[in-house]
Amino acid sequence: MTEFNWTPDELQKIVEENSIVLFMKGTPDAPQCGFSNRAASVVSQLGVPFASVNVLSDPRARNALRDWSGFPTMPQLFIGGKLIGGSDIALELFQNGELQTLAANASGND
Repeated sequence: MTEFNWTPDELQKIVEENSIVLFMKGTPDAPQCGFSNRAASVVSQLGVPFASVNVLSDPRARNALRDWSGFPTMPQLFIGGKLIGGSDIALELFQNGELQTLAANASGND
């Protein structure tokens, strides 16, 4: 993402253009914190494509994302344009099967 300014419009566009987006510290292959690792692992287990955004790539990213989403911590998982939550919420929803349903509905595979 060259010339990305972390504006609300840019963040909204990322969420609208991807059915599943994980804003995380690091990348799914190289997470930079345990919570991001957990969230990436959970989302990967869904078996559907997802976008990830490394919030450590720019010092403005975390504050801009927090202000825009209203959610205070990283990572942040969005499915179907809606904030799902962080790693604990993602794991809980995965364990009870709700995350799989949300992902299927968002990607049109229900």
